[in-house]
Amino acid sequence: MVDPSRARKLAILSALYFAQGLPFGFQATALPVFLRESGASLTAVGFAGALSLPWVAKALWAPLVDRFGWERFGRRRSWIVPLGVLLGLTCLAAALVSPSGQLGPLLGLVFLMNLLAATQDIAVDGLAIDLLGRGELGLANAAQVVGYKAGMLTAGGLLVWASARIGWSGQFAAMAALVLVSVLAALALREPPASAALARERRSLGEVLKAVLGALREPGALWLVAFLGTYKLGEAMVDMMFKPFLVDAGFSRAQIGLWVGTYGMAASLAGSLAGGLLAQRIPLLAAVGITSALRSAAMAGEWSLAAAGHPTAEEVIAVTLAEHLFGGAVTTAIFAFMMSRVRRSVGATHYTVLASVEVLGKSPATWVSGALAQRLGYAGLFALGTALSLAFLALLVPLRERKMASA
Repeated sequence: MVDPSRARKLAILSALYFAQGLPFGFQATALPVFLRESGASLTAVGFAGALSLPWVAKALWAPLVDRFGWERFGRRRSWIVPLGVLLGLTCLAAALVSPSGQLGPLLGLVFLMNLLAATQDIAVDGLAIDLLGRGELGLANAAQVVGYKAGMLTAGGLLVWASARIGWSGQFAAMAALVLVSVLAALALREPPASAALARERRSLGEVLKAVLGALREPGALWLVAFLGTYKLGEAMVDMMFKPFLVDAGFSRAQIGLWVGTYGMAASLAGSLAGGLLAQRIPLLAAVGITSALRSAAMAGEWSLAAAGHPTAEEVIAVTLAEHLFGGAVTTAIFAFMMSRVRRSVGATHYTVLASVEVLGKSPATWVSGALAQRLGYAGLFALGTALSLAFLALLVPLRERKMASA
């Protein structure tokens, strides 16, 4: 039987993560298309990728979210609600800006959207840590990942498709309405009061930073950081070169978009749900190990396609579905595991630091993937990526043997 209280919490968290996915989905998928169609230079289109910088740098101001907040209204809600309102208003402002004649203001507004959403994400992660028990983390992180991806799909896909009818302004008005609905959902959520012990660790910014540094010195903490910073290295380099491999294998842009962008995203969403259910039923570290191993096996499928040289459409679709399915599952399992290991008193900052390590850890692999593919060939690169994914599973052993304390 479904617990109504749990279902309500998960639905509200999912709505908040959905709203945060809207700006990044638009910026990553739709904005380059609109810019190029409006005559923007390739340099300007490339620069648009830097608009997501707040998602990488948010750990720098996460301590402010842990330290400050209005307890009577809700320490997390006092960040979530105003940021949501500002995000909705920023979307409305973007509805009044033309991508052809007002490029500078448009890029500034998209950057502001990402800044507001990334900062709200810090508070929402902290709220989730405050609200949830260990037995709820699997489903909660499924709601997190699926909600965020659904927001990306909505802004980067559905609303772009609908813009043919509702226009540029209608697209952003719809985004604003969806964001404001999530704000109303946040208002309906009761936030638990902080205990005196937890409150003591965030009496000042100095206390917050001291608590986070203390958490990062706990037994096993560095092993966790090492795993988070490396477990996606292989996947990142393979994913970056898989679409160019398909182009060189003779498949069309439309086929690749359908198989990877549509079928793959659907499989990723299904995998995120499956990963959450698995993490709900077995120990979190075991869920991480199983999904990571399955993800590596799917990557070996990509290597086999490259080694064969002339894959069929059916083979590409099957491997794409498997890789996205298990990739989505491991992401949910990892996020649930991360959330279980944070210090609750400074949960927003601690979790944000771990999430930043996860993002930054995979970036170098994407930067060098092209050079490695030229040197090793696609098959060599995919074999290397698979081997790295399997090798870094060894870092789970010390995490199992050394339990980290979490306050």
